[in-house]
Amino acid sequence: MLATLHHPAATPTDAPPLVIAHGLYGSGRNWGVIARRLADIRDVVAVDMRNHGASPWADSHSYPDLAEDLAEVIASLGGRVDLLGHSMGGKAAMQLALTQGALVRRLVVADIAPVAYDHDQTRHIQAMRALDLTDLHSRAEADQRLSAVVEDAGLRAFFLQSLDLKAEGGPRWRLNFDVLEAEMPKIVGWPGTAGSFDGPTLFLTGAESHYVRPEHREPIRAQFPKARFAKLIGAGHWLHAEKPREFEEAVRVFLTA
Repeated sequence: MLATLHHPAATPTDAPPLVIAHGLYGSGRNWGVIARRLADIRDVVAVDMRNHGASPWADSHSYPDLAEDLAEVIASLGGRVDLLGHSMGGKAAMQLALTQGALVRRLVVADIAPVAYDHDQTRHIQAMRALDLTDLHSRAEADQRLSAVVEDAGLRAFFLQSLDLKAEGGPRWRLNFDVLEAEMPKIVGWPGTAGSFDGPTLFLTGAESHYVRPEHREPIRAQFPKARFAKLIGAGHWLHAEKPREFEEAVRVFLTA
């Protein structure tokens, strides 16, 4: 089963657990602050998706497989949850809702649509692979070395959360680069899953992001007839990191409506 980070409810209620599925190259740890704050009245479980973080590595990284991983976690939590997924995690969450909708009460899809994209994210794998791990002892030193190939400080910080400096045998990445690179067409693609999810769904996007465009609304509504749309002003694709309090409030209002 996937590795999970469990944040127990500060004040338990009858609200279902919230499961959070991160995006490509991320981990459950990326969602720590938001997860803890949303755990005021419900349990929150942030997962490490397969081939990421502390979760098992596998030869496949298709959305049907990722959805089955989430279904296994949900079964361990009692069988019905609210589900939030960002980017890759959002596609896995949509796949699950379309194929096993009884497991999901409410769905939040963060800055992604059920469509295939034509961008390629393998350049980030190449950048991380280029990092010299020899005699590397601190994250600050890793950041300095990685800056030679990744100019964006925020992106470096995000990537370096997946670097295990204390691994046995020396520093190593908690990412299965070989499989993620080989499966990249599936990750940026979409399997064309049929069906619909009739539960309440929030498509929450960054106003400065181009991942969910106006022409995507028709196919979204066809499969998610109760879809609502909201944008966070001043945020791009990494909306939960760029506008964390606004993101948290939008999710909270939707889940408790």
